[in-house]
Amino acid sequence: MPDLAETRYWMVERQVRRRGVEDERVLEALRAVPREAFVPREMEEFAYEDSALPVEAGQTISQPYIVGLMLAAAGLQAGDRVLEVGAGTGYAAAVAARLADCVFAIERDAGLARTAATRLAQLEVENVEIRQGDGTLGWPEAAPFDAIIVSAGGPDVPQALADQVAVGGRLVIPVGETRDRQRLLKMTRVEAGRWVSEDLGEVMFVPLIGAHGWRASAEAAGRAPTPEPRSFREPLDEADIAQAIARAALPLPALDDARFAEPFDRFASARVVLLGEASHGTSEFYRARAAITRRLIERHGFNIVAVEADWPDASVVNRFVRGLPPGAHAETAFQRFPTWMWRNAEVAEFLGWLRDWNASWPPGAQVGFYGLDLYNLNASIGAVLDYLDRVDPEAAAVARERYGCLTPWSEAPQTYGRMALSAGYAPCEDAVVRTLRDLLCRKLDYAAADGEQFLDASQNARLVRNAERYYRAMYYGAAESWNLRDTHMFETLETLLSAWPDAKAVVWAHNSHIGDASRTEMGQVRGELNLGQLCRERFGPQAALIGFGTHAGTVACASDWDAPMEVKPVKPSLPGSYERLAHESGRDRFLLDLREQADTQLRQALLRPRLERFIGVIYRPETERWSHYAECALPEQFDGYVWFDATTAVTPLDAASGSGEDETWPFGL
Repeated sequence: MPDLAETRYWMVERQVRRRGVEDERVLEALRAVPREAFVPREMEEFAYEDSALPVEAGQTISQPYIVGLMLAAAGLQAGDRVLEVGAGTGYAAAVAARLADCVFAIERDAGLARTAATRLAQLEVENVEIRQGDGTLGWPEAAPFDAIIVSAGGPDVPQALADQVAVGGRLVIPVGETRDRQRLLKMTRVEAGRWVSEDLGEVMFVPLIGAHGWRASAEAAGRAPTPEPRSFREPLDEADIAQAIARAALPLPALDDARFAEPFDRFASARVVLLGEASHGTSEFYRARAAITRRLIERHGFNIVAVEADWPDASVVNRFVRGLPPGAHAETAFQRFPTWMWRNAEVAEFLGWLRDWNASWPPGAQVGFYGLDLYNLNASIGAVLDYLDRVDPEAAAVARERYGCLTPWSEAPQTYGRMALSAGYAPCEDAVVRTLRDLLCRKLDYAAADGEQFLDASQNARLVRNAERYYRAMYYGAAESWNLRDTHMFETLETLLSAWPDAKAVVWAHNSHIGDASRTEMGQVRGELNLGQLCRERFGPQAALIGFGTHAGTVACASDWDAPMEVKPVKPSLPGSYERLAHESGRDRFLLDLREQADTQLRQALLRPRLERFIGVIYRPETERWSHYAECALPEQFDGYVWFDATTAVTPLDAASGSGEDETWPFGL
């Protein structure tokens, strides 16, 4: 395995420090302990993800942030004696061992306790002692302890543990009435009979099993014992939530039924309707978006279709659907990986309909098809130069010289990002910024000749500028590059909406782009924003965010970037996920309105963060939980949710199968 010291460093900075853990000793200890040594070999590549990971005996290793939070709360100092309850594979004990003098760790599973002892010995951690036993009883012969850290959630604080805390000592423990509703408490024993308690927030831990915790039989049943009746209204349990979804859901007819899109009229008053997808390769998602978009165009005057695709490629399609001749140097659209994402039968059918629709309208009333993304750097450079060659040859010569800086990397721009990082500066930034600035400064002169062509050229210039920044940011961190990309998509959408009076747009993009990232693990943990969040901040209720989901079926995808397309089975959704709740509703297809005026009790039940599945271009079922699920609050992430219980893969287009098609067809069939 390669040296992961740098990865650990960024894990600590982004996942722990940025979330408020500021104890430098704790941060340094987290940087020093190799987390990959405490997970099974098949999970090593995910060791620095900000999530809990599965380990032996059906248990989990806590996410790094939680380990840091608990150790910082415990206030460990040199010379301290520490007890950890729930040692797992020994990771938290290894980190604590760098902060305190002696660490005693209890693990109730004998096999896991042996594994922890072996891993600690391999790392030459000598000040940790592991015991197999009931952690709720503590370790009386080693007491008193300066700190006790409990890595499992109990119904209350075990008295045996409280009795083993020294005066001045700290007890950090998750406590809750049910298995999945806990508060992390820090309790400081200020005197023999007096404690000061601090609530550190909501957490989710495995149950604390033992004489003073939950009964083992309750864990085996998959839930905590039922608490005593309470005077206030109890929240819905899982079965009740599934039934409530079934009652609240608006059934959808078959996709080929003309009435399929009628329920979406409720979102038609928005200026921007964003339609998601839970994967980039599912036929039902594409067909549903096409049907909804057709209705929004026909009945409600929407005149922009903006998609998660590169501007130059979509420009070829735009000319096709508007009956215009191909551009002078236009390439066949969507030839770059992943080709099936847009070169598929479902998209082709929609584009054929859109071309027929536009044929009945004058140019100013036609519906355009535009790309929001920024990957096709080479085509955008060519488009800017072609435009300037026509309208201002002198400016074209200057732009060609400036863009020459990027030319060596235009076919593989990620190489530019790596070079710029190693060189310590951005050699092409000034050139691409000046070209865009010059072009925009001459807007009145250029646009007078052909406003649409100017829009295309200026957007390509903007893409080149943002792509230069994006490929540099790739080597600084995932959040920065992601944020640049989604900000570019939002700015492109704003440009389109401001280009024509009364513009109304339908957006097609992945759920990860169109849901509000601030209401998901993306924004709350990883510091990422997205298109949907920016639309909500800019347009408020004039932006409607509609997500899509499925339980099982097949999907078109790849196993690695630039690998061949495959059709893989989609694994059934995980228990505890939003998808599993939707599946257990028993409804095959539905629309769930998630806005404030919807079913308030159901909305409240769905607000508790749960897992949600995200399948992109890459799908790895063998590591599905860690590769494709993230925590979200669905009613705050989306305004509506479209469900297909079983789905099928898109049908990719084979270039050889389309002989005889019109030469202007955008996919070059």
